[in-house]
Amino acid sequence: MAEYFTLTALAGYAYIFFARVCDVSLQSMRTIMMVRGERLKAACLGFFEVLIYVIVLGKVFDSLDNPANLLAYALGYASGYFVGGFIEEKLAIGVQFVQIITMNKPLQLAQTLREEGYGVTVLEGKGYTGSQFVLQVLVSRKLIKALTSRVDEWDEDNFTIITDARKFQGGIMTKQKRFADGMIKKGK
Repeated sequence: MAEYFTLTALAGYAYIFFARVCDVSLQSMRTIMMVRGERLKAACLGFFEVLIYVIVLGKVFDSLDNPANLLAYALGYASGYFVGGFIEEKLAIGVQFVQIITMNKPLQLAQTLREEGYGVTVLEGKGYTGSQFVLQVLVSRKLIKALTSRVDEWDEDNFTIITDARKFQGGIMTKQKRFADGMIKKGK
């Protein structure tokens, strides 16, 4: 039992744990990149993910009789998903499509958002309570909190739907304009 708690053994568990956190975090990021249509980035992440995975798996298979290695492996796997989600949230990669319905002067809100640099499209629709305006905004995920905070300040009872925009072309996107070559440049 004492052999499981030597400095060398503890370093091995930490190695397995942290390597597993890294490879599962990369797996999370790779999956997100694939869903967003970023195949090249996903492939690069997949290369490093598998490289780490195979090295760690070899270390665990070298000593299957050691239950602490298996525990470190499983804990690293679970922690990797948590860390991967945290990293993805902080990187805020991608673009989101926001639909806003407010009963508090929606056309004025649209104009205010435009003045703040957001590209806003207004549609008229029919809802349960009658005619309503739907404000549509395409926004970088990095700016989603600023937009939703602004809308909440305007009307705390607003109805907002946020979905991922996997692919889009043209239009105005939050103080930026996307050109066909994929570069993002400041709007006019």
